[in-house]
Amino acid sequence: MLAYAVLLLAVLSRILPAFHSVAWNFTAVGGGLLFFGSRMGQGNSARLTAIKLASAVAVLAATDYFLTVVVYQFPFLAGAYLVTWLWYAAICLLGMRLLEKTTFLRVGLGALATSTSFFLLSNFMFWLGGPMSPYPRTLAGLAACYTAGLPFYRNDLVSTALIAGALFGLPVLAAKVAESLHAAQNQPLA
Repeated sequence: MLAYAVLLLAVLSRILPAFHSVAWNFTAVGGGLLFFGSRMGQGNSARLTAIKLASAVAVLAATDYFLTVVVYQFPFLAGAYLVTWLWYAAICLLGMRLLEKTTFLRVGLGALATSTSFFLLSNFMFWLGGPMSPYPRTLAGLAACYTAGLPFYRNDLVSTALIAGALFGLPVLAAKVAESLHAAQNQPLA
């Protein structure tokens, strides 16, 4: 249930900033997908895991549709989003496999891989065929596209690291605090 609440947080983090234009790609999507993926297969059959994966992709695809058609008022071309939807699934699977044993290093590498892969894929696809792409189909155009995307990458990396760090780290911190309190209660008074 917590995984679905995190998925809702990811959706809201994409929708709400669209109404005041201040987001710059600071969302809970990357960290949320890593967390959702880490919980996706726990004790489930392959069929149930596949259903959870499909539900996460479907919810985020619906968000893409809403943002494109309602908020930005552009025509929706599903083909333009296929790579993004595959990326959503890949990050869930990364969370499922990479984070089977949660460590600080694994969460950090997961956040780095998540943000970097999105930056590389989304900017490449925008340069390659985005209907609004002002960049020529040359190496200089690709470099200009990636350069223009750097502020978004930075913010996505920071937000993904913060969200993933909080989602994976706070339960560990709470367990350590509870353990310390329990140990302090069981200490004899001097």
